[in-house]
This record gives sequence, structure tokens and C-alpha cells, in this order.
Amino acid sequence: MILKQYFLACLSHASYLIGDEKSGRALVVDPQRDVSAYLEDAAAAGMRIERVVETHFHADFLSGHLELAARTGAAICYGEPAQADFPITVLRDEECIDLGGVRVVAWATPGHTPESISLVVYERPDDAEPAAVLTGDTLFIGDVGRPDLLAAADLSPADMARSLYHSLHDRLLTLPDATRVYPAHGAGSSCGRSLSTETSSTIGEQRRRNYALAPMSEDAFVAMVTEGQPPAPPYFAFDAVRNRQAHPLLDEHAELPALDVDSVVTRQSAGAVVLDSRAPNDYAAGHMRGSVNVGLEGRFAEYAGDVLRPDTPLVLVADEGRAREAMVRLARVGFDAVIGMLRDPMRAFTDRPELTERSSRLTAADLAQCLRDGMELTLLDVRNPGETASGVIDGAVAVPLAQLAARIGEVDVSRPVVVYCGSGYRSMIAASLLRRAGAADVSDLLGGYDAWRLGRGTHAA
Repeated sequence: MILKQYFLACLSHASYLIGDEKSGRALVVDPQRDVSAYLEDAAAAGMRIERVVETHFHADFLSGHLELAARTGAAICYGEPAQADFPITVLRDEECIDLGGVRVVAWATPGHTPESISLVVYERPDDAEPAAVLTGDTLFIGDVGRPDLLAAADLSPADMARSLYHSLHDRLLTLPDATRVYPAHGAGSSCGRSLSTETSSTIGEQRRRNYALAPMSEDAFVAMVTEGQPPAPPYFAFDAVRNRQAHPLLDEHAELPALDVDSVVTRQSAGAVVLDSRAPNDYAAGHMRGSVNVGLEGRFAEYAGDVLRPDTPLVLVADEGRAREAMVRLARVGFDAVIGMLRDPMRAFTDRPELTERSSRLTAADLAQCLRDGMELTLLDVRNPGETASGVIDGAVAVPLAQLAARIGEVDVSRPVVVYCGSGYRSMIAASLLRRAGAADVSDLLGGYDAWRLGRGTHAA
């Protein structure tokens, strides 16, 4: 048996190739949108991909089911009661997929979504106990799926939480302790609260260590998983719908048109957003006026999805040779409207200084001095509620980055604005968004709240 995990760290997303080496039959579970790795690995192992199995309709990324089906002819499979705008094969509860020797049994495990399934994997046809279970977003390592991301409005988070409780206790926790657990996400995903950095575990280990599986009543579980969830990124609702639709396929090898600076200005005037994917320090040293900075080295696609709309035309600014990477990473979350990239950014900024600007960045000592001098500032904290619980800078207004675009009018820009996050990455995103919206004096805090707390702890509250 082949059971290979593909972990995409920038989205905390895990997908899988399962196959029988003797029969050469295989399936892929929860694929990312750029599918070349699955095709290459299956070909190298002499396997043909016959099915693409989705554990549910994902909200946090655009899946590669259509791309894989187009390349292989594989059937696209979902659990009941899934419905889509393209042909699907519905897997009923306890339905078996026979790969020749390897058996994969679909279990209905609703709760994160109504159609959620888990896949119980048996290495040999006569095995009494499974080797592994792929749990999708039902059970994570150290956590469970959140029940409040359902795009449809006919089921409340509490209803979904009750389904999740029974999927965990009546189904998954009946598996033997030695069963390997392979979820669809790891630490950093917004689909849960406290996911582990580990990407696999066992049922026994989760039974002992997962806080959400500790003995408790159903009502206590419902209260626990429905309260205090962080805000969902704005693009989640778009992706949840988009994954049900037939949509254009991704060409992950496409070349982006290189645009001169005048062409970029023309497109910017027509409503396109210039998305600068360089590191925050490089962006601060000089960038195109009105551009938004989301550094490629971080959780690029997720944070772009926090502050931009999926249908907005985008022109990329990228370090040499990295524009296609940025395009593919945006496509993974459904941002397909990338219309080109700025040709030779450094030369463009040098040749057209009237179109460029620098960003102000403050150290913790700088900010402390401003406060001691009595300067009137708007302090903006763009961390999530779980982060601000550990402390904030006195007088700061909290608006999570995922909500800033919708709530930007709440930020008092009549005074100089200083934005901070946890370590300094998100604050530059927020500062660039504020400047694009017309704020005249915006700085971000280098090192974020971590630097403030360590360097100026007396000002923390």
C-alpha cells in the first residue's frame, strides 16, 4: 500500500495519495489545486488515479478535483448529501472503495459540514483492523473541526456541533487505538483553534491528549466548540461556494504577461489592485503608490484573501522569478484574476519616482518615545481575539486583519496611525491597506506586540 501525505505549509493543508501497488489503482484525497505532484508520483509508482475523494466542500482553499478529473478521467466523490454543478459520485455511509487489495471505507462524519466523511483505510482485504483513517476536518491532531463555517444557513453552529460530537464519539473513537490519524489540516489553519504542529497521530494518542475529546457531556462539548472561534477569513464563503461549481481550470505553468509601469498605472486607474509580494522591509524601502503588501514568505494567499476580493483584477510585484509562484498560491484560494506582473520593479521605481513612496516603520523604542511625548496616536491592533487576550498596548483599538477591509471606516485616520500585530508581518499588510484607502500618516510596529512586550513591558496592559 502507498499512503502518502502532501503537506502544504502555507495553507496548513494536507492531501493524500492512496494506492495499491499490485493493482496499480489509486485515489487522491482533498487535493490542492495545482495537481502535478500527484500525477508525477502516481506515474512514478505505475499507478492510475481512478477517484478524487473530497472529505467535504472546503472553505479555506480551492480544491484540485476538477483539475485531476480533467487530467485523469477520475470520478469525483463526496459524501451524502453533497450536491455540485459538475458530475459527482456520492459515497454512502460505510461504502467500500476497492483498489484491488487496499480497501477504503467511507464513514459519514458530519459536523464540520453536513456532507463530511472520513476514510477508513485497510491495507489488505482480510484485515480486521484498519491501518489508518483520513479524518478531513472532523478530527485534527489536538483539535476538532469548527462547526460554524457552513455556507448554508439552514443549520446552526449548535446543530452542527451536536453532529460533530456524535461523529467523534460514536464513530471515530470506536476505532482501535493503533489506527493512524491523518487530518486535512495542521497548525495555522483557521478551520480549528488549537491544531498541533504534528501532521499525523493515532486514535489512542488523540483519545488521551486532544482537549476536545476529553470526557464531557454533549452540551458541554457544544458550548466549547461554538464559543470563541476566531473570525473566518472573508474568502472562505467564496471558496465554499466555488468548490461546488464548475469553474475554469488552473494552468499552473502559465506565463504571466509582463507589464510596463504605464500599463500598470492604466489598469490601476481602472480598478486593478497592485499586490506587492516582496518582503515587508523591501516594500517599505520603496513601492508603487496605492499598492498592497502581502509578503510571499508568509501565509501569502490566506492574508491576501483577508484584505482583497477574489474577483478583483490583480497586478503582481514580485522578486525576480517568483511571480508564477505568487500566481499559483493565489489560485489555490480561488484568486484567478491575476492579469500580469510589473516588469523590472526596481527599474520602474527608479525611473518613475513620482509613482513610488516609502513606508514608515517604528521600533518599540520609537513608539514608547512618542507616547511619552504625549503624541496623539491611533493605535490599531490587527491580531485575532485569542491573541489580544494575552495583552494589548494601552489605548489600542482591536480590529482583526480579516475584518479590516470591511471595518476600515472605524479607524480614526485624523491622527497618525500605528498598526501592530504579533510579529510585524500582518501590520504591514494592514498599513498598506490603510494607505491605499487614503490614510495620510500610517506606520507599523517592527516586531509587533512581541517586540513591545519584550522591550517595553511597562506599557503593556
